[in-house]
Amino acid sequence: MTIVRHELRLGKKAFVIWTASIGFLLVVCIFLYPEMKGQMDSISTMFSSMGSFTAAFGMDKLNFGTLVGYYAIECGNVLGLGGAFFSALCAVSILCKEEKDRTAEFLLTHPISRSKIVTEKLIAVLIQVTALNIIIFLLSVLSIAVIGESIPWKAISLLHLAFFFMQLELSGVCFGLSAFMRRGSLGVGLGLAFILYFMNLISNITESASFLKYITPFGYCEGGQITVDLSLE
Repeated sequence: MTIVRHELRLGKKAFVIWTASIGFLLVVCIFLYPEMKGQMDSISTMFSSMGSFTAAFGMDKLNFGTLVGYYAIECGNVLGLGGAFFSALCAVSILCKEEKDRTAEFLLTHPISRSKIVTEKLIAVLIQVTALNIIIFLLSVLSIAVIGESIPWKAISLLHLAFFFMQLELSGVCFGLSAFMRRGSLGVGLGLAFILYFMNLISNITESASFLKYITPFGYCEGGQITVDLSLE
């Protein structure tokens, strides 16, 4: 597991920055809820009359005035985009950097097979994505408890689980793309994550584009649908 430890050591700084950033934004959103709680009825009414914008973010399927509804929209978007960007960036350069930095020749001279190199690099990606989601989940639950609200365990757990699966799928795709690239690919990872997110918004807005939900992994982690049905598709 030497390569796993090496990759984790190299990615430690990025992991800490992304985890701290996403965690901080989620905690801020949760701590803002008590201040906004009294205004939620008027906010829900305002959002419900915004047509396509409401449908795009799934706000037509839930009550924004409840903690679950508020969390699914505000915190869901932070975790969805932030987690997608991190998982894409984490995976999209992990293989191609060996060729870009001219370290592939050095690595392949060691008594280790190519399949083991690829496997251990993939394990390193999965560990980082999993660790980020565990830390974020614990921060969210702790923040909800601190503000004095009862924790909706099932809804929150399913929501985080859905985003975790989405990040695994996206990191898997980016990991595969990394094998075919020779130079820096951070823009490819970020671009792919944003395009897939935008495709989900389009599929929510117009019925004729609903087939896009079968292409983008964001289609399977709709906060509104999950918190209402309390199940994953």
